[in-house]
Amino acid sequence: MEEVITLNYNNINCEHICCSLSDKKGDCGVYLKKEWLKERFNDGLIFNKINVRGKAFIEYIPIENAWVPIEGNNYMFINCFWVSGKFKGKGYANRLLNECIDNSKSKGKKGIIALSSKRKMPFLSDPEYLKYKGFKVCDTADPYYELLYLPFSDEYNVPKFKNYAKRGRSDENGLIIYYSDQCPHTSKYVNLIRKISKEKGIDIKVIKFQTKEQAQNSPCPFTTYSLFYNGEFITNEILSESKFNKFIIEKGII
Repeated sequence: MEEVITLNYNNINCEHICCSLSDKKGDCGVYLKKEWLKERFNDGLIFNKINVRGKAFIEYIPIENAWVPIEGNNYMFINCFWVSGKFKGKGYANRLLNECIDNSKSKGKKGIIALSSKRKMPFLSDPEYLKYKGFKVCDTADPYYELLYLPFSDEYNVPKFKNYAKRGRSDENGLIIYYSDQCPHTSKYVNLIRKISKEKGIDIKVIKFQTKEQAQNSPCPFTTYSLFYNGEFITNEILSESKFNKFIIEKGII
């Protein structure tokens, strides 16, 4: 049976982080993600992965230190939970989730929460799998977000989204991206969109969350990456060049 590896200060520089094995020439996303993880270890963040070459990992942190606009206390929040389809049937997802449950119980947590959606969406936890494992919806936010939780005992002090993150709106006009280094892909594609926007004469505002306090006061539940246009939430998907070009054409921005 493959080993479960827990990242820490001693091994993080020599271990891959699953969703991106290494930086390609000119990219720094993996480095930035690892630096972000190092800064979170003292906040109680756990990153466990199956010792395989590919995506099979879970990352979680106490809700008080989570980079999300959620109210609640003494829960564990799943930042990211991803097992590649090529590992289907090997039981990796169950192993990782069960470890998270056992560890959270050992720390006296009330339960586990995760950010998901009404249907499977890119970069969000799979709602079908989590609901199959006993998670329930405790709150929703526009346009499609669901906050799922797995309580360990009687349901009290149920977590919820902060009110300003439920609207699917930003008070900023124009094109705006909110993001952080929680994902190794964000910096690359945010910079790419900046470049495209400059070339096409499009004004764009980029807000990077540098602290948990900033992220906890975000207008968007998914603080890893969220795109808004004229106050309207557009997507949490990290857009490629082609998808961004399609978006600005459809919106008549150019």
